[in-house]
Amino acid sequence: MSNFDEKNTPSDSKTTKFLPSYDRALIAAQTAEDNRAKKIVILDLRELTQFFDFFVIASGTSRRQMHAVSEEIDHEFEDRLGDKRLSISGYRESRWIVLDYGDIVVHLFEPETREFYALEELWGRAKTVPFEPKPIDESSRQDIIVR
Repeated sequence: MSNFDEKNTPSDSKTTKFLPSYDRALIAAQTAEDNRAKKIVILDLRELTQFFDFFVIASGTSRRQMHAVSEEIDHEFEDRLGDKRLSISGYRESRWIVLDYGDIVVHLFEPETREFYALEELWGRAKTVPFEPKPIDESSRQDIIVR
């Protein structure tokens, strides 16, 4: 049985191979926002490296919050998008948690660590993707996933 509808688009909302990395970066940023992350930035690295397309960078205010943000992004990607995380680093220490999804890498920082490593400066030639956080209900989030 095929996972495609008559328009040759994925009919299973858990199929993510066809959801562009740009859309998935926005979903990661919105999920971070929904969990009260601060200073969310999306960097478009497609013109600078072949290793990944986007960084999603955000700050948390506590270890517990950074864990919650990372777990919710993981839940959104794995359970709703069918996108498996390739690796995670820094979860135990919780100063800098890195979630690697291949073409998207999510960096969750405590504020002091973010300032010290200054990824936005290190990747200063990257374009910043406009991100306007907004409340999303489940039905509109489903539209993003399936479209």
